Amino acid sequence: MTAFLRRYPLPVLLCVSAVMLVSHLGMIQTNIMEARNLITAREMVKDGHWIFTTIDGMPRYEKPPLPTWLTAVSGYFCDFKNMFVLRLPVALVSLMCVYFFYTLMKKFQLKNNQPLHASLILITSFYIFFAGRDNQWDMYTHAFMVACIYFLVCALSETKNTSTNVLLSAFFLGCSFLSKGPVSLYGLFLSFLISYFITYRKYNAGNIKLLLFVLVVGLVIGLSWPLYVKYFDSNASAALSKQTENWEDYDVKPFWYYWSFFTQSGIWTVPSFIALMYFYMRRRVTDVKAYTFSFCWTITSLLLLSFIPEKKARYTLPILIPLAMNTSFYIQYLIDHFKEIKSKIEKGIVYFGFGLIALIAFAIPIVVLFLFKSKIDEHILWFTVLAMVSFSCAFFTTRGMIRKEFSQTFFAMVFLMAGVVLTAVPLSKMYYSNTDYYSAANLHEFEKTFNITTYEGDEYAPEIIWEYGDKMQNISSDSSIVMPADSAFGLLVYAQKAVKLQQQFTNYRFTKYAVVDLNAVSKVSKGYNHRLVKDYYIVAKAM
Repeated sequence: MTAFLRRYPLPVLLCVSAVMLVSHLGMIQTNIMEARNLITAREMVKDGHWIFTTIDGMPRYEKPPLPTWLTAVSGYFCDFKNMFVLRLPVALVSLMCVYFFYTLMKKFQLKNNQPLHASLILITSFYIFFAGRDNQWDMYTHAFMVACIYFLVCALSETKNTSTNVLLSAFFLGCSFLSKGPVSLYGLFLSFLISYFITYRKYNAGNIKLLLFVLVVGLVIGLSWPLYVKYFDSNASAALSKQTENWEDYDVKPFWYYWSFFTQSGIWTVPSFIALMYFYMRRRVTDVKAYTFSFCWTITSLLLLSFIPEKKARYTLPILIPLAMNTSFYIQYLIDHFKEIKSKIEKGIVYFGFGLIALIAFAIPIVVLFLFKSKIDEHILWFTVLAMVSFSCAFFTTRGMIRKEFSQTFFAMVFLMAGVVLTAVPLSKMYYSNTDYYSAANLHEFEKTFNITTYEGDEYAPEIIWEYGDKMQNISSDSSIVMPADSAFGLLVYAQKAVKLQQQFTNYRFTKYAVVDLNAVSKVSKGYNHRLVKDYYIVAKAM
């Protein structure tokens, strides 16, 4: 098995990545960020809003359009009906990220299949594959930046094809900027430059000129859309500056909020933490300079992001990219030298960290059976696959440690993650318990029956608008409410707002016909989201 992996590392990596990114891609429920992207893409195709982007008919310039352009092209071929096709762009871009990360690791001349190990750690890290299956902006900007960094390293370290590498680096930098503005330029690219130039002492005049060319051309590409929109739409300035303002005064968290970032790698939490112990690791790696670089890249990215007042857990995504490289040094050390470790403490940490994973793998099917035993019969095939994968990986993880063949332990963990992702999505249906689920798409039946148009009565929920399948005009503004001129119309509104409207507009008759509820879980669940629940009324003028 090990010989096969050494002989065909890239096919193995791409196969694992495909399972992590593509399996059951269309079955995941849409979240608020993804819904915003999908709505904007739909309006691009249906209304022709490719440059002056909109959401629910209103201008939306807070996010650059490249991810939405790609989604719109994908949606064009499926009429925005197939979620698998709609999410395929982000999965393919994430696959591209893994490929360029792998080739970047080879540029650092990491030996003994370490580029494969680092790349497998990357794609099986929780926030990486989660973002790679969620069609919003984050994965696009960082994936394009990884490609930018790869071609920049080629330009800095090779004497041939320099012009091509520089232009490609600038192109992907521009793509990253067109995906989410300066987010990755700051969190991933700047931290890379600081670490790479200091560690490898690349700060000579020629390289500085080359870097400046990449930045200038990349920024020209990246700034083309916001400058065009700002010039031709006088109302765009506020929307374009909103995202930048959010960095300063929105969702503010303390400086140390991200310092548990390594836990976002999921199954690699313990080895990632140990790999960050610089003075412990530098005496155990074969390439101290490469390890020092990966450590500095990770910590610099962490510090740069920590300086920004606005913080969210998903913003740790760029840190996980250098972290995967950094963690691979610890994994490689264990693969090469586990048999030679004499320290009982050092061995104990390994047995505890990876033994815990084996225990979790063994427990997964048992826990699933205990929690959903009444529904297992309906999903017996996927449960059987999950049990086989989990028990097998628990066995090989343990056997690898007992026999001190750590490569077996490592690959067992990788295949455990692939197996869990492959089976978790279809098995998650057992968790769905909301018998009151009612899609907004059903409202079209009322519109046809009563020959009416549906309006919103308050703040829109992107998931509901996406399910509805079209724009929905809002009767409410910040200062007033303007009832439609229609003698009768549909009104989608939160329950509390409906009460106020009925009290305010006594000359209208409100008749409740349905409750739109997009929650997968029941009202008694902690995960129940009242934002996804709206009442549907048919409102008629009183005679």
